[in-house]
Amino acid sequence: MKYLWLCLIIFVVVSAPVKVVGQSSKTQGLSLEDAKRVIAAAEQRARQDRWNVVIVLVDEGGHLIHLIRMDSVQTASIDIAIQKARTATFYKRSTKVFQDRVAAGESALLSLPDMLPFEGGLPIIKEGVVIGAIGVSGVTAEQDGIIAQAGLDAL
Repeated sequence: MKYLWLCLIIFVVVSAPVKVVGQSSKTQGLSLEDAKRVIAAAEQRARQDRWNVVIVLVDEGGHLIHLIRMDSVQTASIDIAIQKARTATFYKRSTKVFQDRVAAGESALLSLPDMLPFEGGLPIIKEGVVIGAIGVSGVTAEQDGIIAQAGLDAL
């Protein structure tokens, strides 16, 4: 009889629904189709001006969803684009904000973890929640920002 009760208790505990803290069932994350649409729009904008870049999309945790590297782009731009996207995700703002503040003399910002203060990273916000970010690297920071905005506009 004790064994039967023990099995019943284990069954109830194991089969109980689990709510993940901080996860909203109302806000949907980025799908692969979303990522492809954003990157295609950004790539189209880059090709318009013959700017060869790396374009990445990361999820809300800063993990890579999709990446393209156009021809003749320096390999360092891969990591830079990823870090721009991660910065935008983690700090919930454009990387241009950090670029402007560092340029204004706020050098203490350079000690923040996972922060790259160069334009080209934009958070993707849905219903007030950051669900990912786009990062671009390969041309000037300003041009990277133009390309990133074109991608974001596709959503």
